[in-house]
Amino acid sequence: MDMSSDADHDVCGMTVAIDVVGGKWKLHLMWVLGAGPQRFGQIRRLLDGVSEKVLAENLRQLESGGVVHREVYAEVPPRVEYSLTPLGEELAVALRPLEEWGERHRHELAANLLASAG
Repeated sequence: MDMSSDADHDVCGMTVAIDVVGGKWKLHLMWVLGAGPQRFGQIRRLLDGVSEKVLAENLRQLESGGVVHREVYAEVPPRVEYSLTPLGEELAVALRPLEEWGERHRHELAANLLASAG
């Protein structure tokens, strides 16, 4: 019997999902790529404050997680586009209610943070 499959069942699905999109930038990347394929420079412009190194690292991690696809076009100069895989598209759909919750409660949450800081 394969022991790894037993171990996999002990890990909560939320843990698995957070392992894929955890961290400051990955959720933002999922949102940006949810709008369609993007080039590195476009992503960098859309994500204010991310360094080139951190962006490349996060894209690589999402790619190794199977949710982002990196396509290199044989042009001069070479063009590279990032897009969501079918797995990534499904994850983006799953994340949408979280985004909507944040939008609905944005002001309430901001007020709570201000009150607790005071």
